[in-house]
Amino acid sequence: MTAVSRLIVIEGIDGAGKRTLADRLRTGLAARGASVGMGAFPRYDQDVHADLVRDGLHGKLGPLGDSVYGMAVLYALDRRAGAVELRAALRANDVVLIDRYIASNAAYGSARLHEPVDGEFVTWVHDLEVDRFGLPRPDLQVLLSVPTETAAARAVHRENTEADRQRDLFESDGGLQDRCAARYAELAAASWLSPWVSLDGALPVDVDGLVDVVLS
Repeated sequence: MTAVSRLIVIEGIDGAGKRTLADRLRTGLAARGASVGMGAFPRYDQDVHADLVRDGLHGKLGPLGDSVYGMAVLYALDRRAGAVELRAALRANDVVLIDRYIASNAAYGSARLHEPVDGEFVTWVHDLEVDRFGLPRPDLQVLLSVPTETAAARAVHRENTEADRQRDLFESDGGLQDRCAARYAELAAASWLSPWVSLDGALPVDVDGLVDVVLS
């Protein structure tokens, strides 16, 4: 097949099933002959900014962890540090799948601030990550939506079955997850940064159909 070098981002609240969907989508793309690169943000244990994010999410950064803008800068710096590797993956593959990207910063930050997506914070995230840091724009963003109760149950299950997977402050905040789900829906409706595809994660996902969209 002809290389398309597309950056595809999978977004959704904690516990939505993004990693599972990314794995299934990779398998589907490979079956069509596409070379696929994979990645995820934050890049825990790979970048100091991501490790600081983890500290903040577990209450280990004091007032910095409470600062929406402070945490957002750490998320953004992790992506900036990973941009060289991301661009190399795009040159080497037909498709690169990323679990969480710039829209996560926009959705979670605006949800924490109780702002709509046309507010100051989302504009600031765009200015920082796209304009100042020059991060690659996604070609398509996939929003995987599930009821927050389902996502929370999955997060609890991960915590109980994975030794290194303790829930963080964001995952434990049901109200935040509700608001974040609403912000994601608003970003998708506004085609923020790219076209979006919205999927109901509570139903079986038509991966073959999604592969068609990714390669179109």
